[in-house]
Amino acid sequence: MIETLSYYCCVLAFAGFGFKLLESRHTQPARRLWCLSGFGICIAAGILVLTPAAEAIVGGREPFASLVNLAADLFKIGAMAFAVAFARSLRLGAHARPGWHVALTAVVALTEVVLFFLARTHRVGEDTAVGEDALWYLVAYLLVFVVYGVVSLTTFIVVFGRFAWLAEPGALRAGLWLIVGGAVSALAWTFWGIDDVGRLVASGRVNASEDVYSAVLAAGCVGLAVAGATLSVWGPALRAPVRWLRAYHAYRRIEPLWAALRAAVPGIALAPAPGLAGGAEFALYRRVIEIRDGYLALRPHFEPGIPALAEARARRAGVPERLVAATAEAAALAAALLASEADRRYRGGDAGPPARQLPGAGIAAEAAWLVQVTRAWRHSAVVARVRDQVRDDLGVPA
Repeated sequence: MIETLSYYCCVLAFAGFGFKLLESRHTQPARRLWCLSGFGICIAAGILVLTPAAEAIVGGREPFASLVNLAADLFKIGAMAFAVAFARSLRLGAHARPGWHVALTAVVALTEVVLFFLARTHRVGEDTAVGEDALWYLVAYLLVFVVYGVVSLTTFIVVFGRFAWLAEPGALRAGLWLIVGGAVSALAWTFWGIDDVGRLVASGRVNASEDVYSAVLAAGCVGLAVAGATLSVWGPALRAPVRWLRAYHAYRRIEPLWAALRAAVPGIALAPAPGLAGGAEFALYRRVIEIRDGYLALRPHFEPGIPALAEARARRAGVPERLVAATAEAAALAAALLASEADRRYRGGDAGPPARQLPGAGIAAEAAWLVQVTRAWRHSAVVARVRDQVRDDLGVPA
């Protein structure tokens, strides 16, 4: 499993970031592309040198077998440095001067090399052991790597998270959040190095290759980063199925309200296309139209005082303000259905349900609103109390 994930990460990183470079070479500044390419090359190389194939090339010969781990960590440090530089170029502009992180990276890389050689590491089977009285050099080596990784990736997450938060909804925002997710996975991958520190202190050895958890976190890091960077290419292909799923989800969620209205007013049914004939979006459109026709048919049965009563009860019950209007409409509709069953018409009741029922324009906004109304109609304690009160007043059996 570990070997498979490692090869997957390498191929995905080289292919994904290579494609992104080709796609963006005419639209992005050269320095930003160098940062992006550096990140992709370093993260892939850092995983590649720890694969069984790379170890087979080295053949277990010292000092090359031990230097493989140093090379892998230096590649990872390089990847984090390029990631922060890329984020900095987005924040300050492509021609901004290198910041404090470049100096920090140089110091950390040099420190890691010195500590690694002072530890006098050597391979013992699948483990890396240290020389006599040199344990704490390798402990310091691992801790420096973890601290640098946490600082770098936290910086990257904060910068990119701000971009994602401020971006307009759409492919750009989704891509930014995917990249942030990849950075979070990389942060967990880096922090997992604490496990190596504990094992090293306890036994004087540490696993020379990635364990299962590290491989999974690495795969998540590379997969999310590549997905976010290339979303503009493959994202449009997902729009149609995403729209279908969103429409189908709304179609199913408003079904209880629609079924109740169809039972009370059978004439609202549109013919001749039942179910999902014509697609989920068309079926949702039909269902919303039928619900609205049901509202119109029940207008004489809406009691004018119910919405205000339901709103007051909802606020006293602690219903969130954004759900109060939907709760009031659901209560008015529940009362209207009972009044229709009892054939009770209200003088001046042609006002229908509350006027605040539509928060936006278009079928998607109407469907989203009806989802809220349906949820309140089925589950709200306020609606249930109004329903029970109206049932008692009208003498309608439960």
